[in-house]
Amino acid sequence: MRHSRFHAGITAAAIALLAAAAPAPPPGGADPADAQAVIARFKEKDPGLAKVFATARGYAVYPTVGKGGIGIGGARGKGYVYEGGRLIGRSTLTQVSIGLQLGGQAYSEVVFLKDAAAMESFKRGKLKLDAQASAVALTARAAADLAWRQGVAIVTMAKGGLMYEASVGGQKFSFTPIGDR
Repeated sequence: MRHSRFHAGITAAAIALLAAAAPAPPPGGADPADAQAVIARFKEKDPGLAKVFATARGYAVYPTVGKGGIGIGGARGKGYVYEGGRLIGRSTLTQVSIGLQLGGQAYSEVVFLKDAAAMESFKRGKLKLDAQASAVALTARAAADLAWRQGVAIVTMAKGGLMYEASVGGQKFSFTPIGDR
């Protein structure tokens, strides 16, 4: 009983510190101009990504993902979903992780959806990435190093903060379609 109170106290403290440490996404989320700016920065940093953007069935762009953790961690970001280069919806990325981690950071993330199956899974809200999925940090060679897993590849670009991490977790994505613009 004493151990369970101790663990509950530690968990509550970690969640409180997590909320304070994680850089928050902009109020109300991103807007399409933010997503387009992220796409331009990714292509500028690695021109090879232009081909990935052009050939992928679709992609979700999260201009700012706030992440933080102390033992238990989490991340959240709002973004936009494109299919065939056309804006089709909004999305929220949510991540929970557990393990050795401390700090907070902000980053941009693009989730590439290679084919129709991956795109449909994303749109149905069925796409969940587990600990085996790995993101490629944006470098001049990110396109060459993409790790496709079940038709999905992730590229991230740091924006700020400091996070020490050796943890496992997963990401879940929501999808809300928007009308033609």
